[in-house]
Order: sequence, then C-alpha cells, then structure tokens
Amino acid sequence: MMRHPLRQAFALAILLIAAQASFAQTPKTVQLQDLTWTELRDQIQAGKTTIIIPIGGTEQSGPGIAVGKHNVRVTVLSQRIAEGLGNALVAPTIAYVPEGGYAPPTSHMRFPGTITIPDSVFEQMLESAANSFAVHGFRNIVFLGDHGGYQKELQRVVTHLNKTWAGSTARAFVPPEYYEASSDGYAQILRQHGIRDDEIGTHAGLADTSLQLAVAPQMVRLDRLRNGPQLGPADGVYGGDPRRSSAELGQLGINAIVSRTVDALRKDTAGR
Repeated sequence: MMRHPLRQAFALAILLIAAQASFAQTPKTVQLQDLTWTELRDQIQAGKTTIIIPIGGTEQSGPGIAVGKHNVRVTVLSQRIAEGLGNALVAPTIAYVPEGGYAPPTSHMRFPGTITIPDSVFEQMLESAANSFAVHGFRNIVFLGDHGGYQKELQRVVTHLNKTWAGSTARAFVPPEYYEASSDGYAQILRQHGIRDDEIGTHAGLADTSLQLAVAPQMVRLDRLRNGPQLGPADGVYGGDPRRSSAELGQLGINAIVSRTVDALRKDTAGR
C-alpha cells in the first residue's frame, strides 16, 4: 500500500534535485551584467580575460531612426564579437558621450533627444571603467566605439592607460578595424552592390539605416523613409539617401564588422 506514495516522493525528490542543478548552472552569456560576481571570478580564472566595453551614444539620426541607434548596434555587435573570440565578456554599454555643446546647442544637440557630456568627463569615465576591470583580473580591455565623433578621444584614453599600466599585465585596445569596417569598409561593400555614393551617406543615410535594419529593424521608420521626400542636413541626414536601405544590405556590413574585428583582436591579444 505504501509503494505508490514512496514512488511519488522519490520522483519528486529527483525533480527537485534536477531543478536545483539547473538553477546552479552559470548562464550561457557573454554579458557581464547577467553574471554574479562569483561566476565572473571563476570565468576570469578559467581564461576569459578579455573585456569589451561597447560605446554608443544617444543622438538624433534623422526622422527615420530612433535616437538609441548606436547603443543598440554596438551592444549587438560586441556580443557577436565576444562570442567569436571565445575568451571575452561584454561590459554594459556606455550611452552618454560627447555630442556637441548645449549653450548654445551645437552639432547633434540641435535636435531633441540627443544627450551630451564634456570630453573630459567621457575620458575619465572610460579610464575608471578600464581600471575597474584591470583590478578584477581582465588583461585585455577593448574599447569598441560605434560613433565617429569620439574616436580620437578613445585613442587618447588607450594611450594614457597603457602608459599608466606599463609593467603590469593589463593592456588597453581600440581596434581601428571596428570603425573602419563600419564606415569606409562598408561603403566599399555597398559600392560593389551597385549603391551610389550619394545614397550611402555619412549619417542616417543608406549605410547607417541598413546597418540598423540588420540589428534592430523596430528602430527604423522604413515606410516613412521610402515614401517620404529625400532628406537633408536640416532633417539630420548628412550626405545620403536612405530610401533604398534594406536589412540584406545591412547584414553585409554586420558580417564584415564582426569578422574583421575578431581577426584584429586575435592578432592584437595573441599570447596574452
């Protein structure tokens, strides 16, 4: 008479053990913010000593792309690059960057939604983040900046960090391949697919819009772009025409950015 209840109790115990084991497993993620400090400690000790710091920016991108464009794009790309490397994790994305002045408003600050901070604050923030990661055992601190406006500042930060870290195991990197592949490199790919220079653009044109369609199509107002008039600088669109943008064209750029950056970082960090 007791066999049936005993079998039920035994089955329940097995299920509970299995559930506890499942919850105890470290999640399969490269996102640092999704891990506990003990999980991070163990992964660093096991060899995940590269940390990618994605840097975006909150700025206008014409009436057809949401202002968080750079933040979402660099987050997606950084994750794919970390997965390609195999020994890397991804820090939380930095969304506040220099975007011009606010008294009076200049550059992208002339458009609602843009957020700016001073160059000095930006550089200090990056250095503080990098030093935090170095303290915790990361050896390769990689800055990936998705916006052209602060590339010189990134290089200045990396130079200063490496001078400060001389003699230690930590080293900072800002691989030029990342931004080059998303700008001039991607433009060359688009030309090979019959896209004209007057369509490609430098900001919110076909190139920019296609890349965003490939990673976050919900952020693009494609119907408005295709059916509306050609846009220009007064609309926040610089040197391009986004009306023939597509996710297929964007994926060509995404693939190039990821593969070229992974290859470059493997070479830069070899032996470290």
